[in-house]
Amino acid sequence: MRNEALVGYLLHQRPYQEKRALYYLFSQQHGVVHGIGKKGAPLFEPLQLFATGKRELKTFTQINITQAQFIQSADTQSNHSQEAPQQTQLAQETTPNNIASIEQARYKQIKGQQQYAALYLNEILWKLLPTEDAMPVLWQHYQDSLLQLKQPLSADELRLCLRQFEQHLFNELGFALTLAHDSTLAPINSDSEYRFLPDVGFTPIIKDDKSIIPTSQALFSGAEIVEMAEIGIANTTLNSWSRLHRHLIDHLLDYQPLQSRLLWQQQQRYQ
Repeated sequence: MRNEALVGYLLHQRPYQEKRALYYLFSQQHGVVHGIGKKGAPLFEPLQLFATGKRELKTFTQINITQAQFIQSADTQSNHSQEAPQQTQLAQETTPNNIASIEQARYKQIKGQQQYAALYLNEILWKLLPTEDAMPVLWQHYQDSLLQLKQPLSADELRLCLRQFEQHLFNELGFALTLAHDSTLAPINSDSEYRFLPDVGFTPIIKDDKSIIPTSQALFSGAEIVEMAEIGIANTTLNSWSRLHRHLIDHLLDYQPLQSRLLWQQQQRYQ
């Protein structure tokens, strides 16, 4: 890159020397880009900057808050249309006719529990995405999620926002979840029970083996899985999806703790 203009959001930053910081930018053009720039760039705001450098660590200059890119690319629009049953209302309403109202929402601050949720999204992206691998569709979903988190949300609406974004992330990373059949390719049986193994999928539980299954594994009834497949991510299936996604996220992170999750848990204890 040589003085290339990038638009993106900061996922993480660390101090670097007295007046500069090491930034991890989720850019619309090149995915996650690492760079060094002047301290003070904000989280959760769309930034425009210029990047220079041939190696992995770039030099960032002229970092400024910019207008969010609400007009979606053709690929993003196609992806949205295929996922309509699980799209959030805000993402569906991101059209040229109401960009002005969404632009007003952009200037709101993310507060309370929703700030911890935004930090969680940043942390899983920072830790799981490869460097300089363009993911414009996921980038748009991330932007839509931040806009949602700037709105008043109930506890279930907040969880739905996170679960929907996690599913987009899994799809981008090649971890599409199969709910139609188990690890033996047999159809899911509503009357059976299953355990979820991230590298294998849903594995039928033999009744005689049930007592020796570790409590840390995710267990699901067949009826529960069938409902998840039929309804998708919704209020009635939210607890099931949350358990499933947590086990997959932990697996992808090699069971390393998430700082945003620990902060969220501490905040819950002191409420």
